[in-house]
Amino acid sequence: MTERESKQQGVALVTGGGTGVGKAIARGLAAAGWSVVISGRRGDVLERAAAELTAATGQDVTTVIADVGDPSSVASLFTAIEARHGRVDLLVNNAGIGAPAVPMEELSFETWSAVVAANLTGAFLCTQQAFRLMKAQTPRGGRIINNGSISATTPRPHSAPYTATKHAISGLTKSTALDGRAFDIACGQIDIGNASTEMTTTIAKGVLQANGDIAAEPTIDATLVADAVVYMAGLPLNANVLTMTVMATAMPFVGRG
Repeated sequence: MTERESKQQGVALVTGGGTGVGKAIARGLAAAGWSVVISGRRGDVLERAAAELTAATGQDVTTVIADVGDPSSVASLFTAIEARHGRVDLLVNNAGIGAPAVPMEELSFETWSAVVAANLTGAFLCTQQAFRLMKAQTPRGGRIINNGSISATTPRPHSAPYTATKHAISGLTKSTALDGRAFDIACGQIDIGNASTEMTTTIAKGVLQANGDIAAEPTIDATLVADAVVYMAGLPLNANVLTMTVMATAMPFVGRG
């Protein structure tokens, strides 16, 4: 273990840690020496992921079933972590869902509400509980990293719910960084572009572009995102990466579509 890794040990919670980018982040943190808790709504998925990550990293990865959009479930999640570990040093607000790419007038209220609950309300509720614990624990403080997505900057066509929540995450990140400043709580955001996971297989096959074309887009390995999060998480609390974009170099994000 390097000198940097030896300083990174602490208790980390990764929401939505059973699949995709969350699972890659959990693996990276565990490999760097963090005691990792992954949460999600499906216990079987979490248990399989935890067993895989523990075997791969040699670090005990544990699970707590939780629905981040439900205040009581989030409160129980943090109560369980406090009972098991006594503290939380890192929260990665990763859990989230998308919505079908349909014209805005065809989007149902139920779909809109579900995306807002998972992507925005969930991040707020977890941040709120993390603040309560991070302020009270000794030593005080910790770090929160929000998964913003490049949709926090620029939308895809027919993506109003997802894009709106990710733009809102940018505001939540800044408010969290400001409100946490006096309590040694740092907050930053990672905006991810086309990480290759089970949820993004359609990107490599072809997705709707702003000009109406369907085009395949390049992707990057999710471990590159995990490496970036591990770097952000490993900084001392007097330093912070407020925003970072990790994306496929050739994806049609920068420039006019």
